[in-house]
Amino acid sequence: MNIPYAIFAIFAAACSPLVFAASASAYPDRPVRLVVGFPPGGAADILGRVAAQQLSDRLGQQVVVDNRGGAGGLIATEISARANADGYTLLFSSIPHVINPHLYKKVSYDAIKDFTPLVQFVAVPLMMASGNSFPAKTVAELIAYSKANPGKVNYGSGGSGSSSHLAMELFKSMTGIRMEHIPYKGVGPLVTDMLGGQIALTISSAVPLSPQVKTGKLRGLAVTSPKRSAAFPELPAIAETVPGYEVVNWFGIFAPAGTPADIVKRVNAELNTALASAELVKRLNAQGADAVGGSAEAFARVVRADYAKWAKVVKESGAQVD
Repeated sequence: MNIPYAIFAIFAAACSPLVFAASASAYPDRPVRLVVGFPPGGAADILGRVAAQQLSDRLGQQVVVDNRGGAGGLIATEISARANADGYTLLFSSIPHVINPHLYKKVSYDAIKDFTPLVQFVAVPLMMASGNSFPAKTVAELIAYSKANPGKVNYGSGGSGSSSHLAMELFKSMTGIRMEHIPYKGVGPLVTDMLGGQIALTISSAVPLSPQVKTGKLRGLAVTSPKRSAAFPELPAIAETVPGYEVVNWFGIFAPAGTPADIVKRVNAELNTALASAELVKRLNAQGADAVGGSAEAFARVVRADYAKWAKVVKESGAQVD
């Protein structure tokens, strides 16, 4: 190596942290990709687009939603884990982020170590609902009826290993009841069969259930959040009858591990500012979602706690996806 080149290499190495810091402080200087692990039209896509628009308005650069559906969000998560940790690829994810590693035999990422949680955008409680012909009209009556008729009550879910399946498995384990699980390929067909009386009840996303509940075609029993939801104030929380029960399908933004702290702080601050708007909160409530926000550290604690929680539920339920 000649002397001038060696001097240049040493100078470049010494300056590189300064250049990197400058690029982080100027973030973003080009469009940002927000990867969503579900196809257009679903709750993840709708809420992800709301978050993307809020970030676009505040970052001064377009935040483009990139739908990468498949395997319950697994594909999008794997893509995001391999992306550069420069803030230009972000992941909009939900509770499957911490469930999938326990469901699938082969997962190419570590849900905790390979990602930096930036901010929890919203919390979306699930809803426990039944057909109108089902005799139990409250959570307490459901428990009593199921104990009097062990294994005779059927419940539907959006699929084996889905949040609706595991939410009911958690409910069963905490109450000591037995019910028959009927998995569906999505909540849409499940709702159809509930309306027809083929399925007694479910715990599923409130988005497809709430229109049927509001029109009286299905009966809403409770929500799965630890307390009553602002989106459904008329429904009690399951925890009012079963203390400690909680299932919240959070939606939040992640970045690949190693993303500069300045970028983490910037994205977190901008979305927290957005969530302080009463208009946005009202808009989110209309989608069945409760605005959350908070620090990146607070979101990280939620992610770690749910990772451990759902590992236990998946193991006890025996759910697995090849």
